[in-house]
Amino acid sequence: MDGQGANAEGSRVAAELRRRLALAAPGRLGEAVRLITEHAFDVLATLQPTPAELEATLQFLTDVGYATDTRRQEWVLLADVFGLSDGVMNDEAPDPPGITPSTLPGPFYRADAPMLTLGADLCRDGKGVPLRVRGQVSGPDGTALAGALVEVWHANPVGRYENQDPDNQPEHNLRGRFITDSDGRFHFQTVRPGGYALPDDGPVGQLARRLGLSLDRPAHIHFCVTAPGHRRLVTAIFDGTDPAIDRDALFAVKPGLIGDFREDGPALTLTIALVLDREKRVQPLEG
Repeated sequence: MDGQGANAEGSRVAAELRRRLALAAPGRLGEAVRLITEHAFDVLATLQPTPAELEATLQFLTDVGYATDTRRQEWVLLADVFGLSDGVMNDEAPDPPGITPSTLPGPFYRADAPMLTLGADLCRDGKGVPLRVRGQVSGPDGTALAGALVEVWHANPVGRYENQDPDNQPEHNLRGRFITDSDGRFHFQTVRPGGYALPDDGPVGQLARRLGLSLDRPAHIHFCVTAPGHRRLVTAIFDGTDPAIDRDALFAVKPGLIGDFREDGPALTLTIALVLDREKRVQPLEG
C-alpha cells in the first residue's frame, strides 16, 4: 500500500474509532481515550511510521513494564522524566503566591524515619562536609506554626539515598523528623548532599539519553511539613551552586527553592523559611 493509500486507511479507521467512542458512556475515561487516540492518529498521519517502528515502540513499552518491580517504578520514572508528574501535581494544586512551592516527594521517602530532638545530627556515618540547617515554619499570614512536624531526607555526598544503598550506609542515614518549637523554628546537623543522575540502565533512561535529555538532579534536601489547619507541604531546597541547577531532570527547581549553602568556618549553613497554605474547607451546601 502506498503512502496515500495508507493515509486513507488511517483516516477511515480513525473515523470509525471516533464513532464507536462517541457511543461510549460519557466520562473522563472516555474523554481521555478520545484525546489520546486523536493525537495518536495525528502522529501516524504526520510521521507515517513503518511496521518496524511501530514494533519498536511497542517493545519499548513492554520493556518499561519488565523493568518495573517492587524496588523500581519505571513507569513513574517515565512520567517524571517527561514532566507529566510535575504537570499533574501543579495543575491539581498550584502554589499560591507567598506559599513555599511544592515538589514531588521522589521515590526515596520513608515514613518511618526516627523522631529526633532539635539540633540532632542526621549523619550516622560521619562522612561529608558538615552542614547546619536552620528553618522556620509559618502560615500564609506569617504566624509561626509551633508543633509542626518536619520530616527531612536527602542523599549522601555522592548522591546516594540510604534505602538505595543499604550495604554502604547505616539504617536511616540522613533522615529524621522534628517538631518545631514555640516560635515555629527547627534546626539540625547533617552533611552537604550530592547531586546525582537518574538511572540510565533501563528503557526510560536509555530513551532520554538518545533524545539528549538531562538525567541530572542538582543536590537538594527534601522536606515534608505537616501542621493542623494547613495543607501538607512536600518540597525540596536545592543547592544553588550545583552545576545541574538549570537542567533538573524532574523540572522541580523553582526560584523560591534555591538555597544558599554558606560557608561558616569548617561547616556550611543553610537558613530556610517554609510557608504553608491554609487547609481548604469545603463549604456545606445550603437548602
